[in-house]
Amino acid sequence: MDKWLKRVQAIPRTTPETSQESPAVGTSFSGQDTIIANPNSDERPDASQTINMDSDGDGETQTLPSRQQGDGREAHSKIRRYNEDYITLGFTYTGNSNFPQPQCVICAQVLSNNSLKPSLLKRHLETKHGNLKNKPREFFVRQLRLLSNNKKCLIAPDAVNKAGVEASYMVSYRVAKAGKPHNIVEELIVPAAMDMAEKMLGEKAKHTLQKMPSSDNTVSRRISDMSADVLRQLLCRIQASEFYALQLDESTDVAGLAQLLVYVRYIYGGSIHEDILFCKSLPTRTTGQDIFGLIDSFIRSHGITWTKCVGICTDGAKAMTGRHSGVVTRVQAVAPDATWVHCSIHREALAAKGMSDSLAQVLDDTVKMVNFVKSRPLNSRIFSTLCSEMGSDHLTLLLHTEVRWLSRGKVLARFFELKDELKLFFIDNPFRLSDRLHDDEWLTRLAYLGDIFGRLNELNLGLQGRSVTIFNVRDKVEATIKKLNFWSDCVKDNDIGAFPSLQDFLCENELRLADIVRCDIRKHLGDLAAQLRKYFPETEDHDTWIRNPFSSPSTCQLPMLERESLIEISTNGSVRIEFGQKTLTDFWISLRAEYPDLANRAIKTLMPFATTYLCETGFSALVCLKTKYRYRLFVENDLRLKLSPIRPNIAALCKNIQAHPSH
Repeated sequence: MDKWLKRVQAIPRTTPETSQESPAVGTSFSGQDTIIANPNSDERPDASQTINMDSDGDGETQTLPSRQQGDGREAHSKIRRYNEDYITLGFTYTGNSNFPQPQCVICAQVLSNNSLKPSLLKRHLETKHGNLKNKPREFFVRQLRLLSNNKKCLIAPDAVNKAGVEASYMVSYRVAKAGKPHNIVEELIVPAAMDMAEKMLGEKAKHTLQKMPSSDNTVSRRISDMSADVLRQLLCRIQASEFYALQLDESTDVAGLAQLLVYVRYIYGGSIHEDILFCKSLPTRTTGQDIFGLIDSFIRSHGITWTKCVGICTDGAKAMTGRHSGVVTRVQAVAPDATWVHCSIHREALAAKGMSDSLAQVLDDTVKMVNFVKSRPLNSRIFSTLCSEMGSDHLTLLLHTEVRWLSRGKVLARFFELKDELKLFFIDNPFRLSDRLHDDEWLTRLAYLGDIFGRLNELNLGLQGRSVTIFNVRDKVEATIKKLNFWSDCVKDNDIGAFPSLQDFLCENELRLADIVRCDIRKHLGDLAAQLRKYFPETEDHDTWIRNPFSSPSTCQLPMLERESLIEISTNGSVRIEFGQKTLTDFWISLRAEYPDLANRAIKTLMPFATTYLCETGFSALVCLKTKYRYRLFVENDLRLKLSPIRPNIAALCKNIQAHPSH
């Protein structure tokens, strides 16, 4: 080839004056650049000095310095120049003027330098924007002006891809927080965003949004990555915490799998934090051995120390509380400092179940009448129309569910409010228990039950929430027990002001509280107080110094050194000010550096969960996430992002992902 190049004379490009001459050897008709060879030299031409014109007459090209190919031969890289006439084909250029890249003024697409040829530019115009190929030059000049004005909003292609990856993480995080299906991004969010962008920002913004990865598999991977990142952050916090406590519960999902949900409470940043530790399915049985095995495997595999566990809160199920093989017994065997707390909300629900036969019969009759109306769609529609015509505050009754803590009080209160509407409804729709609505004694008991269970619902709600300690529970339960005894004495004196529905009913109908009903009410109030005391026994005052370290510190049953530390605290004015500004747990955590022994003793008492409220809310979220349409979903990743207050480090995750446009 080298010898052949030496014998070939480079023929200049034909001009109109020489167009009749025959083309010489070496002239290019294929649109490639002609390489000028020196026939009098044994050396190859210096590519850095070679300047040629494109054979199509479409602009000047410059040959860059040669580079070595894999077979030892040198290749020449050409740089094509931009011609101002290319605007008639809808193209300007971007980048450095020494290395221009054609950019379409219609769709802002940037092509390679090799595409800077009229034939290729014309093909782009005809294939992508065929309806604009006959537009005059002025039209494309206007488009160029618009493109220049919007250039601040344009992002380099690589930056667009990187931004698309980060955007996909952010959208996936919102999908997980909302508990929505993964394919909602591809089927709804991105199309909706493109429609909005096209109408409000222009077609270029729409095409930019198309580059964001949005398939359901991509969203699933993003959620998995973010969940793993949140778990890593959580494990680092737990490992650095001096103590931690667990809260766990087990339930069955829509697919029939037994799901074990575990929450953790730990110290981070000078305060107590709560977060979901894991949610995993039990493969077969749900015995205490299986549950503990799953927890123990997770704890040990993630480098968490069992000896730091100071509390475990569960319900009263046998698998949890069994004396020999329950979860609590097994946890205390590996964590000697762990104290067991029976969920206060479950205890309150158990204490409220008991009632006399007469009151239980009222509740049973009420539920049957509600079911007669609600379980038949026709009856439900007729009753709703009747309530609407009568101008009632409510249009439907509520169903009673035994496992729902608040349903009993709400069902009874709603039924009593709609008793007049029910009387009219049962005239045209007879039911064997409808005569109960005309019995004043039965209605009196119903009004009382609605009031008392409304009060118990208030107690139940007061026990719920985050950061609840045993002191909060103790105060609310003690107040309720004293109120029950007080109400019993008031009813004995014929004072029913504590029960507004009962009082209004008796006043409106000019009735007096029957003696037999009064006895039933007093007996029920006394039984409630006794049951609450049974499930919440009185405790000694040996830990009152934790709640108030400034009252009689010398009488506390503490070791000598810790009692001296407590005296110092009680006489420190700045500590007293800090005590009034912080929560109880944060206050003792702040004293760990100065009084470690005393503060650690207080924190061990405050750290354990008092209820399984977080697990109950977690299972409510699980019901929304894992439906009959998504029964195969691996729910832990979505559940962690939905429930955890820790935000994933999206910027760090994006650094490990190769940026590429959606496909």
